[in-house]
Amino acid sequence: MFLANQDKKPITNKKLQKLVYYAQVWSLVLNGKKLFNEPIEAWVHGPAVRSLYGQYKGFGFNPIQEDVKSDSIRIFGKEKILLNEIWKVYGGFDAGYLEMLTHSEKPWQEAREGLQSYENSGNKISLKTMKGYYSEKLEQIQKK
Repeated sequence: MFLANQDKKPITNKKLQKLVYYAQVWSLVLNGKKLFNEPIEAWVHGPAVRSLYGQYKGFGFNPIQEDVKSDSIRIFGKEKILLNEIWKVYGGFDAGYLEMLTHSEKPWQEAREGLQSYENSGNKISLKTMKGYYSEKLEQIQKK
């Protein structure tokens, strides 16, 4: 939220969910640990963290209107670097594109297996699948 406010780029709850998902993914792959403990669920519109969604659901599909001050954020070291990189790589995409991207990837697809595209689900996206899938992606990129 702070980075979005700093760059004066509006961010919706839907987009925030996808950014948080990719932050968790790349923390697992690059740092070997979770960024947060709450599970990520495979919802209709992509990966979602239930409590985070609940915090901002009042905004609907509109940009979140919350001013987050940099001094209220307590993130340091590798986590801060990671979040800055996630914002640089994914922050320029809109929520629809990020939804499409997550829908095309194995972790979300696997968690939604057997469900219709419109069916609600609280199925958890496997951390093991997330780490394995994106580790393979990273290896493919590094080989090029």
